[in-house]
Amino acid sequence: MDNNISGKTVIITGASSGIGEATARLLAARGARLVLGARREDRLNTIVEAIRKDGGQAIAQALDVTSPDSNAAIVERAKAEFGRIDAIFLNAGLMPNSPISALKTDEWRQMVDVNISGVLNGVAAVMPTFVAQKSGHVIATSSVAGLKAYPTTGVYCGTKWFVRAFMEVLRMESANEGTNIRTATIYPAAINTELLDTISHAGVSEGMRALYNQYGIAPERVADVVAYALNLPADTTVNEFTIGPANQPW
Repeated sequence: MDNNISGKTVIITGASSGIGEATARLLAARGARLVLGARREDRLNTIVEAIRKDGGQAIAQALDVTSPDSNAAIVERAKAEFGRIDAIFLNAGLMPNSPISALKTDEWRQMVDVNISGVLNGVAAVMPTFVAQKSGHVIATSSVAGLKAYPTTGVYCGTKWFVRAFMEVLRMESANEGTNIRTATIYPAAINTELLDTISHAGVSEGMRALYNQYGIAPERVADVVAYALNLPADTTVNEFTIGPANQPW
């Protein structure tokens, strides 16, 4: 297989665990130069140290995806360290699900801030660079909840449906504008990550943990999909990937 990943500079948000961490480790092994962002800088540093020990290239940058300035800073850090940016993987997300009637409005706002504004801020930060160099790859984690609705996921579904629509418009506009910016939206089902830790509603948490205990698969499976998308030739895009356990009837 051709390795179109080697030498690419990739920013990963939500990189301190789960899908982000697994993707960082895989891409580093394939020769990518990584800029890892998350709030838990100590955890990022541990991952960077492991990558470097194995001969890979990576740096850590504290990142709050809800802050435009923080997103701009990680983009500038990537350019200063590696000279260019080839892709950004917008992977940060929260899933504090609950029935709408529970009115956990603070958690609603958190999901909008991270799952929607976090994507918008990341794209806004990197877009001038991608437009100027007439190339770039935007990859974002949505969810199977961005394809269909499920009880207790009303707000979460809304945020993930937004990612789906926004990324599709970005793909079409980039094609029309001739900027050669490719997109890939990933719709994971039950993937074993820390996402369930954000659920404060006891009943929903119990049900989701039972579901994931029965079906969940490793985040490395999603990392493989990210690597596949990045490895495609520059004239080709696969803009949507739905991935989950083979035995889960999502």
